[in-house]
Amino acid sequence: MWLSRSSSTGSVAAVLLGLLIAVPGGGHADPAPPATDAAPAKTAATPPTNEELQADPARALKTLLDGNQRFVEGRTIHPRQDPARIKAAAAGQKPFAIIVGCSDSRVPNEIIFDQGLGDLFIVRTAGQVSTFASWGSMEFADVVLGARLIVVLGHTQCGAVAAAVKVPEVPGHIVTLINEIKPAALKVKGMPGDQVENAVVENVRMQVERLRNLEPVLAKGVREGNLKIVGAVYDLSDGKVRMVVE
Repeated sequence: MWLSRSSSTGSVAAVLLGLLIAVPGGGHADPAPPATDAAPAKTAATPPTNEELQADPARALKTLLDGNQRFVEGRTIHPRQDPARIKAAAAGQKPFAIIVGCSDSRVPNEIIFDQGLGDLFIVRTAGQVSTFASWGSMEFADVVLGARLIVVLGHTQCGAVAAAVKVPEVPGHIVTLINEIKPAALKVKGMPGDQVENAVVENVRMQVERLRNLEPVLAKGVREGNLKIVGAVYDLSDGKVRMVVE
């Protein structure tokens, strides 16, 4: 039986957590900064910790979008990417968001959201198609690592989506990707506008719906209000992430 938030699986989760902590770099706690004589007072300008963002998925989403706005405006701050963070992150991770994105080299998630080491748990395949291994990765990040926000992130000019729209046959295992995207391509066929870009948006929408109803872990989290799953599209032309499912 897979993990869930119920008490009946608490012992299993505890064992997994213990294994994570025992493996270098696999721990689950967000590393704390080195101790000082007096901890600085938290101010309005102090960024939230990953634990605080995990407890508030809406705030976690705003943090991502704020980071993307910095990226678009050319004022990225490259947070939590210094040598101190490298050492601290080796002790464990507490990502505040799960990004289900496309493998396209032009959409590097930490860069476009202006985030750092240990902030994002990323699952990437062409066309952000997800099946069993991807679902297990998301469930693990949710149940064990504590991430409570999943963002399905498509992007404009997606080659996998274009293939599903335009190419009748593809070689090798690429067909498995295309078959997963075909329903979105067929649904928007004949609609006004660019068919590929329409299919990009529809593909994200259908993937969000699928994850929201994926039993037993993700659907349960959504029902109980413990997990937020949304969809967005990244525009290659301007670097902007725009929400399509909230």
